[in-house]
Amino acid sequence: MADADAVTDGTAPARVTDPAPQDPAPAPASPAPEPGEMSLVDHLVELRNRLIKSVIAIALGSVVGFIFWEQIRNVLLDPLPTKTVQVLGPGDAFAIALRISVVSGIILAMPVLLWQIWAFVSPGLTDAEKRIVRPWIPLALSFFALGVVIAYIVLPAAVGFLLGFTDDRLVGNLAAGPYFDFVTTIFLAFGLVMEFPIVLFGLSRVGIVSSQRLASGRRIALLGIAIFATAITPGGDIISPLALGGTMYLLFEGTILFIRRSGK
Repeated sequence: MADADAVTDGTAPARVTDPAPQDPAPAPASPAPEPGEMSLVDHLVELRNRLIKSVIAIALGSVVGFIFWEQIRNVLLDPLPTKTVQVLGPGDAFAIALRISVVSGIILAMPVLLWQIWAFVSPGLTDAEKRIVRPWIPLALSFFALGVVIAYIVLPAAVGFLLGFTDDRLVGNLAAGPYFDFVTTIFLAFGLVMEFPIVLFGLSRVGIVSSQRLASGRRIALLGIAIFATAITPGGDIISPLALGGTMYLLFEGTILFIRRSGK
């Protein structure tokens, strides 16, 4: 009746309509990086460029190593009584030449590798942290070279110990492949282990470790060093892990003292 009266009166009833749909609120935009701050993509691009430069440096060092691989081979064979090893396969000599060349390339490229690591990490450090860490870059190179020297000093004793169990029935005719695998692994292991103090010092600067915490975990560290030195040194001799483990422990104690003196 009300509708009829409304029509009779000449007025139309008010029509109830649904409100117009509204667009959903836009998702909040990701915050723009601060001036001078790199995005994740920029970091990945930077990492790729640093890796490419490192590979090029190793390749150039390997070329130098390949040029002088025979001289390097002869130096590495000097600790052997016969100064010779046997080649068992047609491609073994070439594979050994490549292995010597690549390991030599890594050693020669170490200054470039350390610089690339520093160039990638340094933008995230404060000026004070840069001043503290920068002197450790040449020290890292010196430590790596010292590790290679220690490996060369240990090599004759390790080889002599292993060959001491041979006789006229168990003849020590060494195969070239396993021997050079043994030698190059020792050289790289000793060189890289010598970077151990720099890692601990860097962790102390960012508050992850302290001299007190390292000193309190001395027994666990000693056990870990013994296991690591035994696992990483090839050949099964007792000289190599003792020399590597002893070097690591001396570096560990020296690093604790240095961190303590730096106030951490």
